Amino acid sequence: MPVNLPLPQAENLKSVAGVELGWAEAGIRKANRKDVLVVRVAEGSTVAGVFTSNRFCAAPVQVCREHLTAGKGIRALVVNTGNANAGTGEPGLANARATCDALAAQLGIAPEQVLPFSTGVILEPLPVDRVVAGLPAAIANAKPDNWLAAAEAIMTTDTQPKAASRTVQIDGKTVTLSGISKGAGMIRPNMATMLGFIAMDAAVAQPVLQALVSHAADHSFNSITIDGDTSTNDSFVLIATAKSGAVVERAEGPAFEALRDAVTALAQELAQMIVRDGEGATKLMTIRVEGGKDVAECRQIAYAVAHSPLVKTAFYASDPNLGRILAAVGYAGVNDLDVGRVNLWLDDVWVARDGGRNPDYREEDGQRVMKQAEITVRIALGRGKAEATVWTCDLSHDYVSINADYRS
Repeated sequence: MPVNLPLPQAENLKSVAGVELGWAEAGIRKANRKDVLVVRVAEGSTVAGVFTSNRFCAAPVQVCREHLTAGKGIRALVVNTGNANAGTGEPGLANARATCDALAAQLGIAPEQVLPFSTGVILEPLPVDRVVAGLPAAIANAKPDNWLAAAEAIMTTDTQPKAASRTVQIDGKTVTLSGISKGAGMIRPNMATMLGFIAMDAAVAQPVLQALVSHAADHSFNSITIDGDTSTNDSFVLIATAKSGAVVERAEGPAFEALRDAVTALAQELAQMIVRDGEGATKLMTIRVEGGKDVAECRQIAYAVAHSPLVKTAFYASDPNLGRILAAVGYAGVNDLDVGRVNLWLDDVWVARDGGRNPDYREEDGQRVMKQAEITVRIALGRGKAEATVWTCDLSHDYVSINADYRS
């Protein structure tokens, strides 16, 4: 069961003018499930993205980068689940391009105007014939209000779809934003999540949109981890359709800041949904490191704690073996850290003071907090003003079972 994650409701997901979404059941890996998604984007839209840093990046990631660089104006996205098309060499690239060619032919656009995405099993050939065969159905049922179905169409080991919407006022005009994401394992992005898509109806210049997607990724999808593994297919894409009349032309000023905050807040919501639905997760942990010299060292320490199997299993068991947290802080690689200035809290419980056990700390207080479904670990370094937050989950028996049986 996901951690405090209600199912998204279709009526709460807002249509974004200039975006239509359609799906198909193509039988890519399993029968009778949505596994192909087509997103049609209005002419004149701008599109920007950030992608995995994994050197074994998947064929669709490589093609996405090429097509975004081509500058012809993106008009469609195509996503398949069940197969990652990663570790597939030149045939994989050919299959990703063939998918773009097929969708472009059916929509009357250039192949370079299509962005392909894949997610699923690595090192297996993409059944491109099945993907292509599913395109007509996906195009035929494309509608502006298909956001929930779109979220369902990109799931792999997710236990439920992930989608959200919001609005923001920009210069007196209402801008609508909607987004979907997927991911439950192999999550420690160095840019975004496994797959994430946000569309909005503002008009945003291309360089500004790239600044927006990078900022949002750094403060959301780049701040989550489930198991410390960076996927081959991580992609986060931001679409701006220019249909609302709101215009943002510069990466500064009140209009930009309002839009930046709205995009980032939606991205954070989608990213936290991934952690709440982490494979086998029973708890959501917020790791907040403050008082660092810079953000980089705060994130370094936060990830050391969030990745520690000993810390994660202790939280799963509600075992206040909290020295494991201090050990992770100590081996994080901040070599000039003065541990005598480090303080640690679990929610409101002050556990460690000035590098040692707080004399007032009682283990029953720590256990009280650890039994909660949502827990905040706050670490104060006492060496500056920088801070960073990472979201993670516990590590349970089910995580092993899910991944051991993933291809079954």
